[in-house]
Amino acid sequence: MSQLLLLSNSGVHGEEYLAWAEEAIAELLEGMRTVAFVPYALHDLDAYTATARRKFESMGFELRAVHEAETPAAGVREADAVFVGGGNTFRLLTRLHQTGLIDAIRKRVREGMRYIGSSAGTNVACPTIKTTNDMPIVHPPTFEALGLVRFQINPHYLDPDPASKHMGETREQRIREFHEMNDAPVVALREAAFLRVDGDSVRLGGRTGARLFRRGADPTEHLPGEMLEL
Repeated sequence: MSQLLLLSNSGVHGEEYLAWAEEAIAELLEGMRTVAFVPYALHDLDAYTATARRKFESMGFELRAVHEAETPAAGVREADAVFVGGGNTFRLLTRLHQTGLIDAIRKRVREGMRYIGSSAGTNVACPTIKTTNDMPIVHPPTFEALGLVRFQINPHYLDPDPASKHMGETREQRIREFHEMNDAPVVALREAAFLRVDGDSVRLGGRTGARLFRRGADPTEHLPGEMLEL
């Protein structure tokens, strides 16, 4: 039974890295010791690893970056849990395919390994990365991702501002465009919101909330603590 924690973001203004999600992370990782860290969404892998390591060590977990292991896949196989960090989703997905981590992570999560994703790491848990906000700075071999859940997620969701004079597309318009061509529901996670997935059960958590978009229907509003029917 898959157990996932899918965070909209890792940083909140004025707070330390992952501080807002610390309780949810500790709950998911109860009884675990080692966490494999996938830093491929950012360019400087060592600096990113140092930031994540400080946080997880302060919580009592040993963090091992996959680029420091004998092979990235071995790093995932040998850990109790995996954390896929945020950054650019296109770069992350490209490296997951190049390093064989798509199959390695998918297999371990299906066996019961706990998965934490933040931002880009949350995007790649979905069937595809079609609902990311990122620029395609590299060209992945496919938009297909890990497929750990059956629905799509749009992290960092921003609500339309009725007072804005900006003429560009809102996030809502972009998600509606997605549904002109695709069927999967989209959970639009605001900052400091997360999804806790336990098998087929999906609970919304965090401080803010989310909107659920379905093709051919008006979006619905959801608050922390609600179970989502997906």
